[in-house]
Amino acid sequence: MQYQSNGDVTRILAELRDGDPEAAERLLPIVYDELHGIARRVFKSQSADEKTIQPTMFVHDVFMKLAQNTDIEWESRAHFFAVAAKATRDLLVDHTRRRQAAKRGGGWKKMTLSALDNGQTNPKAEMIDIVVLDEALKTLGTIAPRQERIVEMRFYAGLSVEEVASVLGVSPRTVMYDWRMARAWLRAHLADEEA
Repeated sequence: MQYQSNGDVTRILAELRDGDPEAAERLLPIVYDELHGIARRVFKSQSADEKTIQPTMFVHDVFMKLAQNTDIEWESRAHFFAVAAKATRDLLVDHTRRRQAAKRGGGWKKMTLSALDNGQTNPKAEMIDIVVLDEALKTLGTIAPRQERIVEMRFYAGLSVEEVASVLGVSPRTVMYDWRMARAWLRAHLADEEA
Protein backbone atom coordinates (compact mmCIF):
# COMPACT_ATOMS: atom_id res chain seq x y z
CA MET A 1 0.00 0.00 0.00
CA GLN A 2 1.37 3.43 -0.96
CA TYR A 3 1.09 6.35 1.48
CA GLN A 4 1.72 9.65 -0.24
CA SER A 5 -0.62 12.39 0.92
CA ASN A 6 -0.82 14.10 4.30
CA GLY A 7 -3.99 12.09 4.91
CA ASP A 8 -2.06 8.88 4.29
CA VAL A 9 0.59 9.95 6.82
CA THR A 10 -2.16 10.67 9.33
CA ARG A 11 -3.68 7.25 8.63
CA ILE A 12 -0.39 5.40 9.13
CA LEU A 13 0.25 7.38 12.34
CA ALA A 14 -3.13 6.13 13.58
CA GLU A 15 -2.03 2.60 12.74
CA LEU A 16 1.17 3.18 14.71
CA ARG A 17 -0.82 4.56 17.64
CA ASP A 18 -3.13 1.54 17.51
CA GLY A 19 -0.17 -0.81 17.91
CA ASP A 20 0.36 -2.04 14.34
CA PRO A 21 3.85 -3.59 14.61
CA GLU A 22 4.67 -2.84 10.95
CA ALA A 23 3.43 0.77 10.91
CA ALA A 24 6.84 2.22 11.81
CA GLU A 25 8.40 0.38 8.85
CA ARG A 26 5.78 1.89 6.53
CA LEU A 27 6.15 5.35 8.06
CA LEU A 28 9.94 5.75 7.79
CA PRO A 29 10.17 5.87 3.98
CA ILE A 30 7.37 8.43 3.90
CA VAL A 31 8.78 10.89 6.44
CA TYR A 32 12.49 10.15 5.93
CA ASP A 33 13.16 12.87 3.35
CA GLU A 34 11.48 15.54 5.48
CA LEU A 35 13.29 14.42 8.64
CA HIS A 36 16.57 14.37 6.73
CA GLY A 37 15.85 17.87 5.42
CA ILE A 38 15.25 19.04 8.99
CA ALA A 39 18.55 17.51 10.11
CA ARG A 40 20.44 19.05 7.17
CA ARG A 41 18.93 22.46 7.94
CA VAL A 42 19.82 22.22 11.65
CA PHE A 43 23.35 20.99 10.96
CA LYS A 44 23.89 23.50 8.13
CA SER A 45 23.63 26.31 10.67
CA GLN A 46 26.46 24.86 12.78
CA SER A 47 30.05 25.92 12.50
CA ALA A 48 32.05 23.61 10.22
CA ASP A 49 34.33 22.32 12.97
CA GLU A 50 31.37 21.27 15.12
CA LYS A 51 29.72 18.85 12.68
CA THR A 52 30.37 15.67 14.66
CA ILE A 53 27.13 13.85 13.94
CA GLN A 54 25.79 13.08 10.50
CA PRO A 55 22.21 14.00 9.55
CA THR A 56 21.40 10.42 8.48
CA MET A 57 22.37 8.99 11.87
CA PHE A 58 20.51 11.80 13.58
CA VAL A 59 17.34 11.10 11.54
CA HIS A 60 17.41 7.46 12.59
CA ASP A 61 17.82 8.43 16.26
CA VAL A 62 14.90 10.89 16.06
CA PHE A 63 12.70 8.43 14.21
CA MET A 64 13.41 5.60 16.65
CA LYS A 65 12.61 7.88 19.58
CA LEU A 66 9.28 8.77 17.97
CA ALA A 67 8.31 5.32 16.73
CA GLN A 68 9.03 3.66 20.07
CA ASN A 69 6.88 6.13 22.02
CA THR A 70 3.50 4.42 22.28
CA ASP A 71 2.09 7.07 24.62
CA ILE A 72 1.67 9.67 21.89
CA GLU A 73 -1.82 10.11 20.46
CA TRP A 74 -0.78 10.95 16.89
CA GLU A 75 -3.20 13.43 15.34
CA SER A 76 -1.71 14.42 11.99
CA ARG A 77 1.41 14.87 9.92
CA ALA A 78 1.93 18.33 11.43
CA HIS A 79 1.60 16.87 14.93
CA PHE A 80 4.20 14.22 14.05
CA PHE A 81 6.68 16.90 12.95
CA ALA A 82 5.90 19.05 15.99
CA VAL A 83 6.86 16.10 18.19
CA ALA A 84 9.87 15.50 15.91
CA ALA A 85 10.95 19.10 16.60
CA LYS A 86 11.01 18.41 20.33
CA ALA A 87 12.89 15.14 19.79
CA THR A 88 15.39 16.92 17.53
CA ARG A 89 15.98 19.61 20.12
CA ASP A 90 16.40 17.06 22.92
CA LEU A 91 18.78 14.82 20.98
CA LEU A 92 20.86 17.76 19.74
CA VAL A 93 21.20 19.19 23.25
CA ASP A 94 21.98 15.75 24.74
CA HIS A 95 24.64 15.14 22.09
CA THR A 96 26.17 18.55 22.74
CA ARG A 97 26.22 18.05 26.51
CA ARG A 98 27.88 14.64 26.15
CA ARG A 99 30.48 16.12 23.83
CA GLN A 100 31.13 19.01 26.22
CA ALA A 101 31.48 16.61 29.14
CA ALA A 102 33.91 14.47 27.16
CA LYS A 103 36.02 17.51 26.37
CA ARG A 104 35.54 19.13 29.80
CA GLY A 105 33.73 22.14 28.45
CA GLY A 106 35.52 22.48 25.14
CA GLY A 107 34.21 22.15 21.62
CA TRP A 108 30.78 23.66 22.16
CA LYS A 109 28.33 23.02 19.36
CA LYS A 110 27.31 26.34 17.89
CA MET A 111 24.65 27.49 15.46
CA THR A 112 24.04 30.81 13.82
CA LEU A 113 21.53 33.04 15.51
CA SER A 114 20.21 33.94 12.07
CA ALA A 115 18.94 30.34 11.87
CA LEU A 116 16.04 31.63 13.97
CA ASP A 117 14.99 33.69 10.98
CA ASN A 118 12.97 31.10 9.06
CA GLY A 119 15.89 28.70 8.80
CA GLN A 120 17.96 31.12 6.75
CA THR A 121 21.66 31.19 7.48
CA ASN A 122 24.13 33.99 7.10
CA PRO A 123 27.82 33.05 6.91
CA LYS A 124 28.75 36.26 8.75
CA ALA A 125 26.19 35.68 11.51
CA GLU A 126 27.14 35.42 15.15
CA MET A 127 27.45 31.86 16.44
CA ILE A 128 25.58 30.73 19.56
CA ASP A 129 25.98 27.64 21.68
CA ILE A 130 23.16 25.12 21.23
CA VAL A 131 22.98 24.49 24.99
CA VAL A 132 22.74 28.23 25.67
CA LEU A 133 19.92 28.44 23.11
CA ASP A 134 18.16 25.53 24.82
CA GLU A 135 18.43 27.23 28.21
CA ALA A 136 17.08 30.46 26.69
CA LEU A 137 14.14 28.53 25.21
CA LYS A 138 13.42 26.98 28.60
CA THR A 139 13.38 30.47 30.14
CA LEU A 140 11.11 31.71 27.35
CA GLY A 141 8.86 28.72 28.06
CA THR A 142 8.32 29.89 31.64
CA ILE A 143 7.23 33.30 30.36
CA ALA A 144 5.46 32.35 27.13
CA PRO A 145 5.09 28.58 26.66
CA ARG A 146 3.35 28.90 23.30
CA GLN A 147 6.22 31.00 21.96
CA GLU A 148 8.70 28.33 23.06
CA ARG A 149 6.72 25.67 21.18
CA ILE A 150 6.46 27.87 18.10
CA VAL A 151 10.23 28.43 18.01
CA GLU A 152 10.76 24.72 18.52
CA MET A 153 8.44 23.75 15.67
CA ARG A 154 9.65 26.44 13.27
CA PHE A 155 13.38 26.22 14.09
CA TYR A 156 13.90 22.52 14.76
CA ALA A 157 11.31 21.04 12.39
CA GLY A 158 10.83 23.80 9.83
CA LEU A 159 7.05 23.65 10.10
CA SER A 160 5.16 26.33 8.23
CA VAL A 161 3.13 28.96 10.03
CA GLU A 162 -0.04 27.17 8.93
CA GLU A 163 1.19 23.80 10.24
CA VAL A 164 2.14 25.31 13.59
CA ALA A 165 -1.25 27.02 13.79
CA SER A 166 -2.96 23.69 13.13
CA VAL A 167 -0.98 21.89 15.84
CA LEU A 168 -1.58 24.64 18.40
CA GLY A 169 -5.18 25.35 17.44
CA VAL A 170 -4.59 29.06 16.89
CA SER A 171 -4.69 31.33 13.85
CA PRO A 172 -1.69 31.76 11.54
CA ARG A 173 -1.72 35.45 12.46
CA THR A 174 -1.24 34.52 16.14
CA VAL A 175 1.65 32.23 15.21
CA MET A 176 3.33 35.01 13.19
CA TYR A 177 2.94 37.48 16.06
CA ASP A 178 4.31 35.01 18.61
CA TRP A 179 7.14 34.00 16.24
CA ARG A 180 8.25 37.63 15.88
CA MET A 181 7.99 38.24 19.62
CA ALA A 182 9.91 35.07 20.49
CA ARG A 183 12.74 35.84 18.06
CA ALA A 184 13.05 39.37 19.44
CA TRP A 185 13.04 38.07 23.02
CA LEU A 186 15.65 35.41 22.22
CA ARG A 187 17.93 37.89 20.49
CA ALA A 188 17.74 40.27 23.47
CA HIS A 189 18.15 37.46 26.02
CA LEU A 190 21.12 35.92 24.22
CA ALA A 191 22.75 39.34 23.85
CA ASP A 192 22.32 39.90 27.62
CA GLU A 193 23.84 36.46 28.33
CA GLU A 194 26.95 37.33 26.31
CA ALA A 195 27.30 40.71 28.03
